Amino acid sequence: MKTALITGITGQDGSYLAELLLEKGYRVVGMVRRASTENFERIAHLRERVDLRQADLLDQLSLIDVLRAVEPDEIYNLAAQSFVPTSWQQPVLTAEFDAVGVTRLLEAVRLVAPGARFYQASSSEMFGQVRETPQRETTPFYPRSPYGVAKVYGHFITVNYRESYNIYTCSGILFNHESPRRGREFVTRKVSDGAARVKLGLGRELRLGNLEARRDWGFAGDYVDAMWRMLQQARADDYVVATGESHTVRELVEIAFGTLGLDWRQHVREDPALLRPAEVERLVGDASKARRVLGWAPRVSFRELVEMMVRADLERLQRG
Repeated sequence: MKTALITGITGQDGSYLAELLLEKGYRVVGMVRRASTENFERIAHLRERVDLRQADLLDQLSLIDVLRAVEPDEIYNLAAQSFVPTSWQQPVLTAEFDAVGVTRLLEAVRLVAPGARFYQASSSEMFGQVRETPQRETTPFYPRSPYGVAKVYGHFITVNYRESYNIYTCSGILFNHESPRRGREFVTRKVSDGAARVKLGLGRELRLGNLEARRDWGFAGDYVDAMWRMLQQARADDYVVATGESHTVRELVEIAFGTLGLDWRQHVREDPALLRPAEVERLVGDASKARRVLGWAPRVSFRELVEMMVRADLERLQRG
């Protein structure tokens, strides 16, 4: 039985990845931070089947201790400060988690688990002000937020440990991936939740930033499969994971409200206060390398994803 350690197991991706690995017969260990209020909502249905250990990306010794105790075959580093707007408010903390934190974990791997295979969650936000469209593994990075900058550091330090110490490290450059488990601060979930609230009479309007921003949105459940596939290859490498389709926030809103028989124009307002200091206008990924090498392809379409999220929020709100 293989052992996998997942940092960020309580997040959207961590919960889907834990499900996938349990299905494949892994022993799954989740790394969680000590907090006064612990949120295990996304993994509540898995609590009896996963082993949770306390450690923190800000604390080097805790990482060494957890790797020594767990002896993982595979490590998935999904823990991060993952919300781009927060990175403008807390740029230094974002760098501590998303840049230096990756280094601390890689150092722990080098010292006590050099035979483990390591996955780093890189991000399409690294491309930022894009140099070419679509974006692929060789596209130069031009991040436009403290989050994107920190992720570039995390990406290249992962490459450095692979090339300097011959450790099996991969980075998945994942484009936006969503699900009913997405945090409500993210635009897709904000829209699905907002549409459901309007439908049930719990809200009247939804305020959003740039409706023309374009993103490549996929389903998180599909994307964790790509993470796993990366660590099964003979040679470690980096891969873009994306649908190859670009959609505007306006399209997202149209489908979400339309799913519930609502006209979005009567309820959605653009709010300049929600615009980013530096906008990322158009992200769309070329995942042909992942398709070719990993045999991976997205299964859930954009429309199916939005409808799934809206229905899940409607059911949740109806349950109260």
